[in-house]
Amino acid sequence: MRIIHFIHKNSFITAVFILVVAIVLSIVLHQPLFLAVPFVWVSIPYVWNGIIRHTDFLFWLLLCMLPLSTEWQVTDSLSLNFPDEALMILLTGLLFFKWLLQPEIIPFYVLKHPLFFLIIVHICWIAITCIYSVNPILSFKFLLAKSWFIVPFVLVPTMLLQRQKDFKKLAVYLIIPMLLVVMQSIVRHTFYQFSFEGIKKTLSPFFRNHVNYSAMLVCLMAILVAMIVLAPAKHASKKWLYVGMLVLVAGFILSYSRGAWLAGFVGVVVAFVLYKKWLWQLIVGGFLAAIVFMYGLVQQNKYLKFEPDFQHTIFHPNFKDHLAATVTLKDVSNAERIYRWVAGVNMLMDKTITGFGPNNFYDNYKAYTNSGFKTWVSSNPDHSSVHNYFLLTSLEQGLPGLVFFLLLFFTMLGYSQYLFHHLQSRFYAVIALTTGAIIAMVGMLNFLSDLIETDKIGSIFWLSAGILMVLSQQLTIEKQSIAGVEGTGHIA
Repeated sequence: MRIIHFIHKNSFITAVFILVVAIVLSIVLHQPLFLAVPFVWVSIPYVWNGIIRHTDFLFWLLLCMLPLSTEWQVTDSLSLNFPDEALMILLTGLLFFKWLLQPEIIPFYVLKHPLFFLIIVHICWIAITCIYSVNPILSFKFLLAKSWFIVPFVLVPTMLLQRQKDFKKLAVYLIIPMLLVVMQSIVRHTFYQFSFEGIKKTLSPFFRNHVNYSAMLVCLMAILVAMIVLAPAKHASKKWLYVGMLVLVAGFILSYSRGAWLAGFVGVVVAFVLYKKWLWQLIVGGFLAAIVFMYGLVQQNKYLKFEPDFQHTIFHPNFKDHLAATVTLKDVSNAERIYRWVAGVNMLMDKTITGFGPNNFYDNYKAYTNSGFKTWVSSNPDHSSVHNYFLLTSLEQGLPGLVFFLLLFFTMLGYSQYLFHHLQSRFYAVIALTTGAIIAMVGMLNFLSDLIETDKIGSIFWLSAGILMVLSQQLTIEKQSIAGVEGTGHIA
């Protein structure tokens, strides 16, 4: 404390001392970067004050950086998505300290919202499974990372999205950076004759692979569709929105991602289902179909019929052959997916209640695999996961973890339908419907992958939860406004 007091009272002497030390170190160690230390020291107070006073700037910057961020391997065992994940951590820390000083900073309607309650239950159960985890350190790292996804994308939007122009700003800040990524990808793709193999070489450093790229692309296309629907018919911006959509559609087709194409179809279907108020019929029908399907596979071990041919289950560089192999179940990615699903189910049967602990699939799954489903990529050098987020949740967090997540997921869809049919404002109703379609697409994508823990898709999923809470408050405001008008005896 005495040192801090001295530095505060003798800032000039401290600055001179830091300058001298920096010069000496740069000469002795032959490292000129030390000369930047005095300038950093002087700028820290101004940067800190700016961040504290303008937290909203960090949120908008974070949205811009989502499509542009890259994976940075900090150490052999630690990687960070930069700069978006660094901004998430900063926003989480700032909001925590602001909340300690001003508890009312988080709107009261958020704290009593059913979605917020389900998120808290989801997080609390993850914390419990961390205690029973096979490797608690890995699990608590997962829990920590989960917190800096939820705070910036669930809580911060409830404080910043107050008017229609804020939602428009949010859409623009997501779409424009993604357009830049798509355009550079298309340009680079021309040098590979738009080949299936070529797409993988055009996405660095922004996306790890075409799966993540196409997954984010299909979600943002839904937002752009909403922008086109809501734009006035003769407004000058509408033609630019159509141009942007053409670019995104071109990138979407050239992504050669079967999962994203299927997710796009599911998004359209679910939007129609929400429009017709058929959500609960769809959910019940889906559950019954899933139960019948799983029973059919398990009965008399019929799933063994899908065992791949190790010699002929290969990766096809030609997309036409790739699709044909998908239909005949001779595609290596699908065969490997089944290999890991079998292991995941076996893991779930072994630890049904608390699971193996978050972030513990890779270190434990190989002992639960069935060699009959093994492929030539089963060594898994990329340390990838089970390729089904719902199965991953159940085997790492137990069946209660899956139930809590499904409750959250379907409640979000339910709110999308409810808000669409009850909001008086067409603007907000379209946002509710679009949000529901995006949630459904994220669900479809995560049935074939596990992307919710990634910065590209996890951000969109949790942002959807925050938007639904904001729309719920907007519905409350509309109801109060209508009640106020009726109370005066005037007809609106």
